[in-house]
Amino acid sequence: MPDELFLAMRQSIIDGVPDRARELAQQWLADGVDPLEAVNFGFAVGIKFAGDQFGCGEMFLPDLLASAEAMKAAIKVLEPEMLKRGSQREALGKIVLGTARGDIHDIGKNLVATILSASGFQIFDLGTSVTPEAFVAKVKEVDADIVGVSALLTTTMAGQKAVIEALDRNGLRPRVKAIIGGAAVSSKWAAEIGADGFSRNAIDALELAKNLMGKGTASA
Repeated sequence: MPDELFLAMRQSIIDGVPDRARELAQQWLADGVDPLEAVNFGFAVGIKFAGDQFGCGEMFLPDLLASAEAMKAAIKVLEPEMLKRGSQREALGKIVLGTARGDIHDIGKNLVATILSASGFQIFDLGTSVTPEAFVAKVKEVDADIVGVSALLTTTMAGQKAVIEALDRNGLRPRVKAIIGGAAVSSKWAAEIGADGFSRNAIDALELAKNLMGKGTASA
């Protein structure tokens, strides 16, 4: 039954049907199973597929936005229980998140924030179009372990580099790790700007963050 549910969750996101996604999330919670599993193996698989299809031109923006709305509907149902269970897990570290300056796209960033928080990380989400200075100020304020900078557009990827340079100027690295994400981000870009890692989706971001804190399934 779980496999069938996961497939249905995935399809509800690909089809962009919020009511169906909400119904499946409620069904999962009614069974008393860890809601993070529904995200990891169901809904997140769907949004990743939708993002990949959009990236290669097989899905258009209205369809991607519909998928995003369905994802939001599912997360809204699951999030309270995810955060409740996350607060009961071992604290893994403090992460400051935001999208790069000039970028207002936050679907992926919000999903990353939810999954990291539900998994035990303490999240400080600065929102969209965040300046390097704002990232630095928050890192100092909360004594963060990791900074995550998202950029969906190639035109705003330079903002990720600017954040890392600001962290360097303020003497915060290498103690504070810098990770980046977004549809156009690659390992080559991460290496070029001196990031400690990159991820294309929320599940990869969780494993990357765990690895950087020395608590993952593989070394960083």
